[in-house]
Amino acid sequence: MSRVSSREGRRWAAYGRGVVVALCVLGAALNDMAFEGRYLLPVIITALVCGTALLVSRLRWPIAPLLVTAATAWWGWPLLPMLAVALFDLAVDRRARVAVGCAVAALGANLLSYRDTSLWTGQSYASTLLLPVLAVLVGLWLGSRRRLVQALAADVEHLRVEAQLREEAARTAERSRIAAEMHDVLAHRLSLIALHTGVLATKSGTLPAPVAERLGLLRKTSVEALTDLRDVLGVLRDSDATQTSAALTPVIRDVRELADEARAAGQHIGLIVEGRPEEAPTTHRLAVYRIVQEALTNARKHADGAVVTVRIDYRPPATLVEVTNPAGTHRTDSVGSGYGLVGLRERVTTLGGHLNSGPAGAGSWRLAARIPHPAGIEQNGTRT
Repeated sequence: MSRVSSREGRRWAAYGRGVVVALCVLGAALNDMAFEGRYLLPVIITALVCGTALLVSRLRWPIAPLLVTAATAWWGWPLLPMLAVALFDLAVDRRARVAVGCAVAALGANLLSYRDTSLWTGQSYASTLLLPVLAVLVGLWLGSRRRLVQALAADVEHLRVEAQLREEAARTAERSRIAAEMHDVLAHRLSLIALHTGVLATKSGTLPAPVAERLGLLRKTSVEALTDLRDVLGVLRDSDATQTSAALTPVIRDVRELADEARAAGQHIGLIVEGRPEEAPTTHRLAVYRIVQEALTNARKHADGAVVTVRIDYRPPATLVEVTNPAGTHRTDSVGSGYGLVGLRERVTTLGGHLNSGPAGAGSWRLAARIPHPAGIEQNGTRT
């Protein structure tokens, strides 16, 4: 959008410049006619050549200033407006010294030019000095403003790209976290399968031969799957993370424990849980744990002292979680990336759900997510 508006602005600037140069050519003809039109044709030709040089971007530096300076020095008053345009261009391009030099050269050389169109008559002293000075000053101001706007636009673009990269990094980190959690979950369950099948295999003498053979195959397959899983997903684990021996920490640690820890830290938590965690898939329980964890952290940062209400429903057909808090005291000592919600949205979207966050009226804040259960899970009821 900004690029389109920039191109549109440059196009209108080119139109405006063409109109100004055309008016300068017309003014040169009219000014010469004020001197009885004795030099009308050469003045018009000179003005057209100078105007063309001013309009063609490749000739704008240094040919246009030199042509306009020489033409003004020779023809004087009829070409003075065109000199002002050339001086304005030089000032905009941060060539103020060149602009001053061109003005001095044109005005000084004009002393030896035609007396009829001379800039140094009693009636034209003020205009002769005022017009070039105004052109240089306005050009300097507009050039500085243009460079400031360009610098601000570059900063905005830089911040936009940086925000996109940070969001993508947050999504990538959340995907890595999900993969690492799935590694823990599946590794734990495959380990249980391998363990139990190994125990049964030790009693293969009391089992029918086909059953013993299938148990051996099941144990071998589960061990191979566990090895492959560790090879593929094990590298996604955070190098600083503490390796646990058996099970996944967020699944063992219920959300109630998270609420108890927050209460011990001084937060006021109201927790309402409907259904049993086992009614929801493991991925849903992980997502609920992360959502509540992030919501409590944000409430601690932005609504310190406010009562946080957490509602969780594990029952089919969807896992629901909602965290609300009224307005509180904003803490200035908290530091965070500011992209936690981006990661949560990536996690919930990956599970086929949706996450909403935003003001809920009267200064309160609400974070809610709905994650539908897979079709294979038995639904004991329906709710919206």
